[in-house]
Amino acid sequence: MSLFCLPLQSPENQVKAGRANVLGVGISAINLDTAVAAIAEALARKTKGYVCVTGVHGVSEAQADPAFRTILNRAFLTTPDGMPTVWMGRWQGFRQMRRVYGPDLMLRVCEFTRTRGYTHFLYGGAPGVADTLKARLEQRFPGLQIAGTYTPPFRPLNPAEEQQLQDLVGKLRPDIFWVGLSTPKQEKFMAQYWQRLEATLFFGVGAAFDFHAGRMRQAPRWMQRSGLEWLFRLGSDPGRLWKRYLKNNPLFILRALGQVTRLRRYSLD
Repeated sequence: MSLFCLPLQSPENQVKAGRANVLGVGISAINLDTAVAAIAEALARKTKGYVCVTGVHGVSEAQADPAFRTILNRAFLTTPDGMPTVWMGRWQGFRQMRRVYGPDLMLRVCEFTRTRGYTHFLYGGAPGVADTLKARLEQRFPGLQIAGTYTPPFRPLNPAEEQQLQDLVGKLRPDIFWVGLSTPKQEKFMAQYWQRLEATLFFGVGAAFDFHAGRMRQAPRWMQRSGLEWLFRLGSDPGRLWKRYLKNNPLFILRALGQVTRLRRYSLD
């Protein structure tokens, strides 16, 4: 089935806190506390949907991929994962916006759900990562219920694998489905499967799997707060990330200047 034959979330199912327009991507005007509050309400109401954790990389990818931009704009939440998205939101008057970093969001949701009976499912990572992450999270958050894990191949699922995943998730029926792939792969996966799999909320958190499984180091907090996390990650994995950061970051700055000075207008269609 085609990725975009599946219905996406309607605007009325999105959080009403407002959205900042960042180069035509609607970034939810939230902080970590309001994000968790919205997630708690959705879980209590069994409101299905997906959450995109989006920074400069995701916004930049959306410039050349209108279908991907639609996925971001139809999410239940599109969190401000990078400081530049926060700065753009504050410039637009959303003073309450703070960074909602994927790894931090994952920990807060695990902490919130561990005593409330909600169950989790981990999808993604290299072989062994999801199982290691499961063990570490359960140790860190006593009472946390991680019902299952699935390590996908580094390609789209074939029909047999799709059926296997659907059967497994249908049996476990987790409340929360964590996706640890890369952008835009994880967002496209969620858009394709969020209505086909029997889970409530889907979260695309990317490198959070590797961070919390102990496979990768996170940038110091001062670098995260100052918008320099990209520099730390570039230094940690230059062979894989140099094209992303050395191309996307300058282009993002130029496009953002165009939006701020109103030389270029972006719509949230």
